[in-house]
Amino acid sequence: MITGEQKSKVDAVWDAFWSGGIANPLQVMEQITYLLFIRRLDDEQTRALNRANLTKKPIQDNPFPVERDELRWSVFKNYSADEMFETIDKKVFPFIQTMRDEDSTYAHFMKDARLAIPNAAMLVKVVDLLDNIKMEDLDTKGDIYEYMLAKIASSGQNGQFRTPRHFIKLMVEMMAPEVGDTIVDPASGTCGFLVAATEYMRDNHADEINSGKGAKHFHNEMFHGFDFDNTMLRIGSMNMLLHGVEQPDIRYRDSLAEANTGDAGAYSMVLANPPFAGSLDYENTAKDLQQIVKTKKTELLFLALFLRLLKPGGRAAVIVPDGVLFGSSKAHKELRRMLVDDHKLDAVVKLPSGVFKPYAGVSTAILFFTKTNSGGTENVWFYDVQADGYSLDDKRTALLDADKLGPIPSAAEGGDKRAASAPLAEGGDEGAATRSLTPNEHTKNNLPDVLRRWANRDGAELKRERTEQSFCVPRNAIEEQGYDLSLNRYKEIVHEEVEHRAPAEILDELEKMELDIQSGLAELREMLAGGGE
Repeated sequence: MITGEQKSKVDAVWDAFWSGGIANPLQVMEQITYLLFIRRLDDEQTRALNRANLTKKPIQDNPFPVERDELRWSVFKNYSADEMFETIDKKVFPFIQTMRDEDSTYAHFMKDARLAIPNAAMLVKVVDLLDNIKMEDLDTKGDIYEYMLAKIASSGQNGQFRTPRHFIKLMVEMMAPEVGDTIVDPASGTCGFLVAATEYMRDNHADEINSGKGAKHFHNEMFHGFDFDNTMLRIGSMNMLLHGVEQPDIRYRDSLAEANTGDAGAYSMVLANPPFAGSLDYENTAKDLQQIVKTKKTELLFLALFLRLLKPGGRAAVIVPDGVLFGSSKAHKELRRMLVDDHKLDAVVKLPSGVFKPYAGVSTAILFFTKTNSGGTENVWFYDVQADGYSLDDKRTALLDADKLGPIPSAAEGGDKRAASAPLAEGGDEGAATRSLTPNEHTKNNLPDVLRRWANRDGAELKRERTEQSFCVPRNAIEEQGYDLSLNRYKEIVHEEVEHRAPAEILDELEKMELDIQSGLAELREMLAGGGE
């Protein structure tokens, strides 16, 4: 977690852009990304020079020519305002546009980099502010960049908006990536899902990914993200870089297009929140996706894409709009039938309306499924998330202290970080699902309970009644309902029994009240008549 002082320094950087006339948050983030990349190159140069001095060997892996010191952050930050502006605009940016080879993910997205800061005074202010933000260790770098990303307050086109980080973390924790996994997000945006997966790997598989084949796979082959927004690709690439991944596969790609069909069955895990809105022309959509499901709706096409991208045995956790769960079109029904009958649908986690506010008010759910090509669905686990730790209005105010938010509250991360998500003992403590939160706190944040009960979905959860917050539904019951996957189709509501009085008793009471009224009126008339005399 970054400190309040660090947040204040980041806020000051944003204020400098806004007061300087750059109000588009994506453009602000893009310019910050460029400058952080330039600053990181200076750190690489310093390491290369120190290594050469220590080993007495020629300098290697230096991003800048040794005779071009003016390109270095540590040098130009001391220039006068006009000289700094001239150097960065006319020398540094042209250099990063042409540096390194095409295999470098980060260099690739710097090819069209340009300085958009309009004047020297503003540039000096931004450079000074960024220079004062200490980003030595990996966790701090990543947390600071994530805090910057959280300040992107506008949604993009095609339904693109930032997925709340606590839901990303929940999905990654539930999927529990392993060392050999190959993870893809075909609508990667800022690479939030991939970053969360890197954090999970460092928390749970640090030894395996720090050396040998595990390290090579982690840095070069494990993470793949595609998007068709170059700004997002730059931001996402920097996000991965600052989280310590050397060469992730972050590429420009229209994932649904006909031209991009060469990696079918290449991945073991999909983590994604694809665009909810929009439709595509049949001629612009990959033919093999149309063979899976004939539709123009992007949310259905992305589900078909996930099935295509996964290898047999591969797993997916993806956010979908509620309409996918109960839509009545032929394409909707066929896709749901395929998930249940042809593959293994593991779970449907219904999210409360409002979790994507203020960007969108659409109701959503998380689907978990495994590609098998041979069926395998026996029971589908449902969970009705009613609270995620934040208010469900446009303000999205935290309802609990920071250490009680998210799927693994900090209080549960003591000696055994996994304790919060350990399975419930068979027939054991029913309250264990919320052991790290009090019952009152659970009503404000269900996510720790989701994670713990998910771990026991093949055990005690099978015995839960459909009146409870989570329960399992057999495959044949889903088939009987026409493959409808909406939770409310299966959830049973317990109504309190209300005892009604007999009609004759009510009529007797009304008759008595009427007599009392008539008697009172008669007395009132008598009193008025007496007063008149």
